[in-house]
Amino acid sequence: MDKFFSLSDEKQAAIIDGALITFGNNGYKKASVNDIATAAGISKSMIFHYFGTKKAFYLYLLNLCSNLIVDEIHKKFDRSVTDFFDRIILSSNIKISVMKKHPAIISFLSSAYFEEDKEVKDDIAAILSQGEDIRNKIAFDGVDTTKFKDGIDIKVVMKMLLWQADGFVNNTNFKSGMDIETLCNEYYECMYLLKNNLYKEEFRNERN
Repeated sequence: MDKFFSLSDEKQAAIIDGALITFGNNGYKKASVNDIATAAGISKSMIFHYFGTKKAFYLYLLNLCSNLIVDEIHKKFDRSVTDFFDRIILSSNIKISVMKKHPAIISFLSSAYFEEDKEVKDDIAAILSQGEDIRNKIAFDGVDTTKFKDGIDIKVVMKMLLWQADGFVNNTNFKSGMDIETLCNEYYECMYLLKNNLYKEEFRNERN
């Protein structure tokens, strides 16, 4: 990796973006090293020279994308927001801001999320699980639970949102350059429906 990091920022970005697009469009197994090299603007031999193996390159990209998002959340998340749903939307909007800066990330991450290839499946699960801690802190630490109706378990609500997000991603053909913000706003409408059904009457219809 030292040889890769010795390249200019522009060259690194071109290689990364080309690989993200190729993996995102084809998945891990179907993305050939030749296709990755062509999209990245380098020779096939240079892929192995910089990263060693296709798998190592793929996992580097996955860690890179995850770290970019987590770092941005750490910088921009406002913990003074105590509404459960507003917190989820705030963190989602921060993720969107990262994806706008790096459009190829969305198709790559959505592809990785549902990747079934045995060569990388366990590694993907391990990397993605690292984000669970920050997700749980966002969802639960310092949240005003008094807005919920009596007897509502917010951990169950969080599971429902994750299931909805899984279905949303699985049924959307994510491509680089698509209007992810519009798609997320559609998902937020589903969240507001839940909010109006799970909150006490005086807290319904509140929007961030």
